[in-house]
Amino acid sequence: MTTWLQGILEESPLKAAGFIVTIYGDVVEPRGGVVWTGNLIETCSEVGISETLVRTAVSRLVAAGQLSGEREGRRSFYRLAAPARADFAAAARLLFGPPETAEWHFVQLTGDAPEEAMQMLERAGHARLGPRLAVGARALPMLKQPAVVFRSEVASGEAELGAFAADHWNLARHAEAYLRFIAQFDRLAGMLAGGARLSPADSLVARLLLVHHFRLVVLRDPRLPPAALPSNWPGEEARRRFADLYLRLSPEADRHVARHFVTADGGLAEVSDATSRRLDLLRSAS
Repeated sequence: MTTWLQGILEESPLKAAGFIVTIYGDVVEPRGGVVWTGNLIETCSEVGISETLVRTAVSRLVAAGQLSGEREGRRSFYRLAAPARADFAAAARLLFGPPETAEWHFVQLTGDAPEEAMQMLERAGHARLGPRLAVGARALPMLKQPAVVFRSEVASGEAELGAFAADHWNLARHAEAYLRFIAQFDRLAGMLAGGARLSPADSLVARLLLVHHFRLVVLRDPRLPPAALPSNWPGEEARRRFADLYLRLSPEADRHVARHFVTADGGLAEVSDATSRRLDLLRSAS
């Protein structure tokens, strides 16, 4: 195991289910959504996840309705279940798409026992203003709890948005997460910028780790508009680091996918309309 890879794994150990979700989101979903179990096992072994853990995680993802299995002879293949495809598409828009437009809104929870819904809102980046009232600047999660949603816009005092955000969000925690992400991939960025070349297999592993860690940071970020963020906000630097490394790693990583990843109908494509669109979006943003 190379030093840069070992350092990342020691600092942020991987969980099998989460890393498998990353494999599907980065490699499998944009190429049709189905892959042989052996490819999952082989790829996870590169980051120290055993076959037993992979099979257990796949079973749990099936039970959770995210994957569905099918057999062809002695081989098992798993595809994304329909409900999971929408979640993957939403995550892909955050990673590869243009910046989101702020959608300020207030959510007033009604009915009995609102706490579970409030916690869901907080996990989705909203700030708690009271036992039943929350505010956010990004799309609402699907709530089971009844609620009244007030769409809003800043009528005046936009210069005070930073103070408002500082009062209601722990932005320092999210800034630290972005800085940690940048630091985690500093060594790899320096190697590639200095002309080092990774093998196709190592390029894929590096890109998967890049996506995995950036996805975790972005999904937890409340993603407030620039006017509400501190002047030294590291989110944009982290996004540039992500785009640069993803573009550098992709030619060899995609070559490895085409040579080794298979479905019941043959190998996965090296490129697809979806993968090409992702690269184009990253190039335009970098």
